[in-house]
Amino acid sequence: MEFAVPEQFSGHFQSTPGAPAQPALSSHLSRHDFPHGALGHSNTLSTFSEDGLTCLALGTPRFNDSSLREICAQQGASAAWMRALRKNGEAALQEVKGRFCVVLISDNGNDVLLATDRFGTWPICYSATADMLTFSDRADCVPDAKRQISSQAVYEYLFFHMIPAPDTIFEGVLRLEAGHLLKWQAGAAQCIRWWTPIFDEQNTPDLEDAKAQFLQIIQDGVTHEAAGHNVGTFLSGGTDSSTVTGMLCKTLGVPARSYSIGFDASGYDEMEYARIAAKHFGADHHEYYVTPDDLLDGIPCVATHYDQPFGNSSAVPAWICASRAREDGIDKILAGDGGDELFGGNTRYAKQRVFGWYDSVPGALRRGLLEPSLALPGMDRIPLIKKGVSYVEQARVPMPDRIHMYNMLVRLGMGNVFEPDFLARIDTDRPQREQREVWHATNAKSHINRMLAYDWKYTLADNDLPKVIGTTQLAGIDVAFPLLSDELLAFSTSLPPEWKLKRLTLRWFFKEALRGFLPDEIIAKKKHGFGLPFGVWACQHAGLKAMAADALGSFRGRGIVKSNFIDDLLKIHLPAHPGYYGEMVWILMMMEFWMREHETAH
Repeated sequence: MEFAVPEQFSGHFQSTPGAPAQPALSSHLSRHDFPHGALGHSNTLSTFSEDGLTCLALGTPRFNDSSLREICAQQGASAAWMRALRKNGEAALQEVKGRFCVVLISDNGNDVLLATDRFGTWPICYSATADMLTFSDRADCVPDAKRQISSQAVYEYLFFHMIPAPDTIFEGVLRLEAGHLLKWQAGAAQCIRWWTPIFDEQNTPDLEDAKAQFLQIIQDGVTHEAAGHNVGTFLSGGTDSSTVTGMLCKTLGVPARSYSIGFDASGYDEMEYARIAAKHFGADHHEYYVTPDDLLDGIPCVATHYDQPFGNSSAVPAWICASRAREDGIDKILAGDGGDELFGGNTRYAKQRVFGWYDSVPGALRRGLLEPSLALPGMDRIPLIKKGVSYVEQARVPMPDRIHMYNMLVRLGMGNVFEPDFLARIDTDRPQREQREVWHATNAKSHINRMLAYDWKYTLADNDLPKVIGTTQLAGIDVAFPLLSDELLAFSTSLPPEWKLKRLTLRWFFKEALRGFLPDEIIAKKKHGFGLPFGVWACQHAGLKAMAADALGSFRGRGIVKSNFIDDLLKIHLPAHPGYYGEMVWILMMMEFWMREHETAH
């Protein structure tokens, strides 16, 4: 049978040795209100039971096997999953593409398997003990969980502006990492990585053939995602969203509806490029300029929608953009996320290559001359030499620790930000240790592929994708990521590393393949994105200023951040450097709104 679940599914299973237990499955309606019929078909929970097993499935899995595709079409995804998992066990996951999560449960409650897709776009959160497993697709809806806030998770939120999996904000509640499965057998839980990217760094494809294959994969992905929907696109004016918009116009054969958000603030608006792309492809373009008043309504709405604190400041404009599309009858929107992380488009990739050159300097020269000379008193105050000092300081730090050398908490100093009692409860080194584990688990030898695999977790699975999925869900529409299709993912791992970062040229192959398709201005533009001028507006707009002061005023009483730090942040740092310190105000404010809501709800 199939039944629609507006936001999440959950269940609990108890194992009692010596006595068969019947699993109790319950579906829960969201505490948020959604427009009637707003959510797409991918939010349908499919269930199937057979021979002592029950299968639950969410999302839109694509089965390689033709017989499984037929079963999926006729009986639902859960029936196809049941057949695949019974035949091939967990190896069946390797033969399935798309966005999905799946649960397989034995009727005696002693065996449960949970699995999520390669980027964790259908999350599963769970709590496992010796005699019980409970799960949900939301951390705040896991049945029987204590809802006790984890101090360590609070720290990691403030460090990353999100909480990386497997942790969640709640003690004892974990989120299954992307490409992982959980096996719970007779009270014992085992988490296993079922998907590991394999980079073929010795491959030497023909450039022209690769370009044609690349374009075809993108077109096929857009065509597949658009089928059967009133579809539109996010259009920021960057290469990724412009490519998706252009391909949608091509595959539909009519002007695709594109949606852009702008900000009337110097340095934050790139609507000009969105207009160039829309005109070039003949898109039916829709623009909206976000105002400070929009944020007054949007901030608490978005902050409390997530199942745990989430501080990506572009979430509110993304929700506004998706809401405008929904008002126009769009039921599915295509996003451009993934192009940077699959093909080498983030500016830090080139920056880290520059730092990597330091490793080629002979060790004797580094240790005997460069480092002692630059360490002399006063050298860091000479303008030209100062850059050399900074370069060596960063280059000496190995990856991935170097990435967070300029993290705001690191630069401000933990003792200056946090209350001593809070610091005593947390491990400030844990984020770096976990990042090193991710970095060293990558099978790539090239620096660029290591950085890409690192970002597949920390940038995509833990940050950007939850942002887009959460905000479109709140707006009441479905979302798809054509540039993260499994076919394009596999293609990217087969490209030579130098095609992704050629000397210091970012996403070289991506741009070469799209020359003649994208406007030249889009290919040549510097990377921007949905930046939000919150810090600037919080200094100028009375309503936002009051909202920030109220939220941080409440947060100071939680025993996490020092009271005098909050005073200095609002009165001194924010007015002096609104772009930089506005981000800190934002993440504290979003956490406070989330905590208020969940204290009331629980």
